[in-house]
Amino acid sequence: MGVRQVAVPDIGDFTDVEIIEILVAPGDTIKAEDALLTLESDKATMDVPSPAAGEIQEVLVVVGDRVSEGTVIVTLEEDTAAAKAPPPAAAEPPPVDDDAESTPPPVASAPPVAHSPPPSLPPPVDRSGAVPVHASPGVRRFSRELGADLTQVRGSGPKGRILKEDVQAHIKQCLSQPAQPAAGAGGNGIPSIPDIDFSKFGEIEKIELPRIKRISGPHLHRSWLNVPHVTHHDEADITELEAFRQSLKGEAAQAGTRISALVFIAKALAATMKQFPHVNASLSTDTQSLVLKKYFHIGIAVDTPNGLMVPVIRNVDNQGFMDLALAMSEISVRARDGKLKAEEMQGGCITISSLGGIGGTAFTPIVNAPEVAILGVTRARMAPVWDGENFAPRLMLPLDLSYDHRVIDGAEAARFMVYLCQLLQDIRRLLL
Repeated sequence: MGVRQVAVPDIGDFTDVEIIEILVAPGDTIKAEDALLTLESDKATMDVPSPAAGEIQEVLVVVGDRVSEGTVIVTLEEDTAAAKAPPPAAAEPPPVDDDAESTPPPVASAPPVAHSPPPSLPPPVDRSGAVPVHASPGVRRFSRELGADLTQVRGSGPKGRILKEDVQAHIKQCLSQPAQPAAGAGGNGIPSIPDIDFSKFGEIEKIELPRIKRISGPHLHRSWLNVPHVTHHDEADITELEAFRQSLKGEAAQAGTRISALVFIAKALAATMKQFPHVNASLSTDTQSLVLKKYFHIGIAVDTPNGLMVPVIRNVDNQGFMDLALAMSEISVRARDGKLKAEEMQGGCITISSLGGIGGTAFTPIVNAPEVAILGVTRARMAPVWDGENFAPRLMLPLDLSYDHRVIDGAEAARFMVYLCQLLQDIRRLLL
């Protein structure tokens, strides 16, 4: 055996490259090509391999040192026995057949001698276009062997660098937790958003997300990932409807309620769903069939102090305007007070999300799966509408229908909205 000084090999045009990790210590026994330390340039990282097998005698550098080609980094007591291992015996030539033709056999050309190119700097791995993963090639290789996703590992090394110990701790944590289903249709996950310390940029305050939003968030996420959304926008002329609604104010007050435009929209929506049964349906879990519903329960999105809640009004088609106004008023109050029962938020056929009391001209609501459509409503406005001879002021109500394109195609959605707008324009059509 002999002691050998190991220097940094040819690393291209890079000089003064920082050492970010030392992977060996005195007394370690290593094999040829084992990584000794890790370097980091301004572009990437690389491991410096050992040129021979043996035992590490001394490490001559520390983390943070800057080195170039030729810098001695360790002394190695080389294992000469391994270096002088006899090459494998050549295969014996086949026996010569004296009766064979005298044509000499073709002479095989000698294989080209393989020259190991100098180690190159690999490109950095990024987190879906975000901050790159800071880990050495050796740690990356180690994580691949264990099946660990480095984008999910929090580094404890300098500048947040991921060490082998971090990968091991991450694997132990994953094994100690129950398996979670992957997000997205068919179990396909999506990259997570990297964790950022916003306090580095200024003062922050961290508050807990309300319980309702913590519960509804994953459901909205599932719906968005699984449902191919399309939104159809239209307008309904509700000039006459609004005049009729105003005429019912006194009667509604005597009944102890307030009749809103939402009452008429819900009634017209139920009648329209009868004409277009695919909108009153749900797609089977295997996506091969439709479940057509013979009842007409409509969810009403209610803005509460703790977040959005969607109580369900049942059998809307069988209720009169006053009864429906009373039901909506009562269930909205209990939603804001947090007194809804679980069953009162189940069984909906379609949902109405109204922003009319706040504002806006249009939006794209997310389908409340397993429903296949949701109707968005924004604030009505007076607009000049051409009646064939003149422009007349009309009260126009913007409507937005988001739907599952696997179940409802564009033409059917357009016809659905035309029929709904006709009912709202002349509410007497509900009697036909």
